[in-house]
Amino acid sequence: MGTSVLSLRMDGELLERLRERAARRGMSVQDYVIRTLVRDDFDERFQTAVDETEKFYGVT
Repeated sequence: MGTSVLSLRMDGELLERLRERAARRGMSVQDYVIRTLVRDDFDERFQTAVDETEKFYGVT
Protein backbone atom coordinates (compact mmCIF):
# COMPACT_ATOMS: atom_id res chain seq x y z
CA MET A 1 0.00 0.00 0.00
CA GLY A 2 1.45 3.34 -1.04
CA THR A 3 1.10 6.73 0.49
CA SER A 4 -0.53 9.90 -0.75
CA VAL A 5 -0.38 13.54 0.23
CA LEU A 6 -3.33 15.35 1.76
CA SER A 7 -3.11 19.10 2.10
CA LEU A 8 -5.28 20.87 4.66
CA ARG A 9 -6.05 24.52 5.16
CA MET A 10 -6.90 25.47 8.73
CA ASP A 11 -6.90 28.58 10.82
CA GLY A 12 -4.01 29.37 13.13
CA GLU A 13 -6.00 28.72 16.32
CA LEU A 14 -6.86 25.16 15.30
CA LEU A 15 -3.29 24.47 14.21
CA GLU A 16 -1.98 25.72 17.56
CA ARG A 17 -4.40 23.47 19.46
CA LEU A 18 -3.28 20.50 17.35
CA ARG A 19 0.37 21.36 18.00
CA GLU A 20 -0.26 21.46 21.75
CA ARG A 21 -2.13 18.16 21.79
CA ALA A 22 0.49 16.48 19.62
CA ALA A 23 3.32 17.82 21.79
CA ARG A 24 1.70 16.44 24.95
CA ARG A 25 1.86 13.02 23.35
CA GLY A 26 5.36 13.49 21.96
CA MET A 27 4.08 13.39 18.39
CA SER A 28 4.26 15.56 15.31
CA VAL A 29 1.07 17.28 14.19
CA GLN A 30 1.03 15.03 11.13
CA ASP A 31 1.26 11.85 13.23
CA TYR A 32 -1.38 13.13 15.65
CA VAL A 33 -3.85 13.92 12.85
CA ILE A 34 -3.25 10.57 11.13
CA ARG A 35 -3.70 8.69 14.42
CA THR A 36 -6.94 10.56 15.08
CA LEU A 37 -8.28 9.80 11.60
CA VAL A 38 -7.35 6.11 11.86
CA ARG A 39 -8.98 5.83 15.29
CA ASP A 40 -12.16 7.52 14.02
CA ASP A 41 -12.25 5.22 10.99
CA PHE A 42 -11.83 2.16 13.23
CA ASP A 43 -14.60 3.35 15.58
CA GLU A 44 -16.96 3.80 12.63
CA ARG A 45 -16.15 0.38 11.14
CA PHE A 46 -16.46 -1.29 14.56
CA GLN A 47 -19.87 0.29 15.19
CA THR A 48 -21.05 -0.86 11.77
CA ALA A 49 -19.92 -4.41 12.59
CA VAL A 50 -21.76 -4.29 15.93
CA ASP A 51 -24.92 -3.02 14.23
CA GLU A 52 -24.76 -5.76 11.60
CA THR A 53 -24.21 -8.43 14.28
CA GLU A 54 -27.18 -7.16 16.28
CA LYS A 55 -29.36 -7.22 13.16
CA PHE A 56 -28.23 -10.77 12.39
CA TYR A 57 -29.10 -12.00 15.87
CA GLY A 58 -32.25 -9.88 16.10
CA VAL A 59 -31.06 -7.87 19.11
CA THR A 60 -32.04 -4.52 17.64
